[in-house]
Amino acid sequence: MSSSRTGRPPVQRAARRPVVPRPPRENPLRTLVPRARRAWDRPLTAYYVILGGSLLITVLGLVMVYSASQITALQMSLPGSYFFRKQLLAAVIGAVLLLAASRMPVKLHRALAYPILAGAVFLMALVQVPGIGVAVNGNQNWLALGGSFQLQPSEFGKLALVLWGADLLARKQDKRLLTQWKHMLVPLVPAAFMLLGLIMLGGDMGTAIILTAILFGLLWLAGAPTRLFAGVLAVAALLGAILIRTSENRMARLACLGATEPQTGPVDCWQAVHGIYALASGGIFGSGLGASLEKWGELPEAHTDFIFAVTGEELGLAGTLSVLALFAALGYAGIRVAGRTEDPFVRYAAGGVTTWITAQAVINIGAVLGLLPIAGVPLPLFSYGGSALLPTMFAIGLLIAFAREDPAARMALAMRQPRFGRKRIGGSQRPRRWNTMRRRAPGARSSGER
Repeated sequence: MSSSRTGRPPVQRAARRPVVPRPPRENPLRTLVPRARRAWDRPLTAYYVILGGSLLITVLGLVMVYSASQITALQMSLPGSYFFRKQLLAAVIGAVLLLAASRMPVKLHRALAYPILAGAVFLMALVQVPGIGVAVNGNQNWLALGGSFQLQPSEFGKLALVLWGADLLARKQDKRLLTQWKHMLVPLVPAAFMLLGLIMLGGDMGTAIILTAILFGLLWLAGAPTRLFAGVLAVAALLGAILIRTSENRMARLACLGATEPQTGPVDCWQAVHGIYALASGGIFGSGLGASLEKWGELPEAHTDFIFAVTGEELGLAGTLSVLALFAALGYAGIRVAGRTEDPFVRYAAGGVTTWITAQAVINIGAVLGLLPIAGVPLPLFSYGGSALLPTMFAIGLLIAFAREDPAARMALAMRQPRFGRKRIGGSQRPRRWNTMRRRAPGARSSGER
């Protein structure tokens, strides 16, 4: 046996292990879409998106109302926070309505459909009584409540049409009557035209357009044939054209589409053009919160119909895209709630609320961008106006309640345990995989009828 120079025995080295090649790392961009889909398919995703998105829009709206209304309040010899305090009060009351609506069972929502419709029709008729109704900006759509508080009953007409129309169509579907066109139209369309007539008596074309969109949304969800849908659409378009043609104010708004100068021909497009100026001067990140120049008397209705323009000027493209993303997420979550239920009332009501909020947001933002005529409708949950905020937050509560009624979401909420207090029964449990795409069984119980 050979030895080393030092006289010590040689050290036997261990054999080298074969090098195993590491698996290539996955591109995170490729796994982003599958992970996003898995996250979106979770039972409570729609619930969180509706709740979180609506609260974010409302809070950001409060901030922008405070910023956009200060100059207007000072010009009216009022405190700078006057409009903000009123909007904050309406938001607190609306939060109570949202919480109450989200905790109500579906049967109670259906039971409230007829009382809300009767109350809305009564208040909308009361507006036309001389000495009781109040005219604002040429439209007589308001009721004085005392002091500086006013109520616009036509805003509650939207909620009334959604609930009553959804209950009516659900009862007819349970009796398999929607296959006949007369049962699909009567009495839904005549009642909607009655509400539209009461609204147009006050001259509010914008609210009438939103109500018409809700009607078409309900008919579309009910599976109206193309010929029937096109017929109702043609009648509504003809009536709308007549109403626009017979009003100089509406014709002037139509003539301001694409205007780039305050004076374009025989009409004055001051508001439309300065809305574009506000958006153009905002840049990518805006001039800073509270630093708008257009709100200093240049842009009319800066805190109501054109608050999106002030948002673009102060928060820039980043702020406006954030608002658009929140509305898009809210609308998509509403579509998910309507598409994943077997309860016809929930489907019609969720679709009606989603149509209402989405159509109103599109009309308001389209008018600010100069793509649509100025309709005089506020941005939902964002613009100043308690009469618009209260029914909209109640409608958001409806969507939250419907999202909680999903079987998978209900089971996920039932399995939750409080973080403090009780201990979990049986120790830690493995997470359960949810099949959220499974719909309610055909034999499931409906939400009930009146």
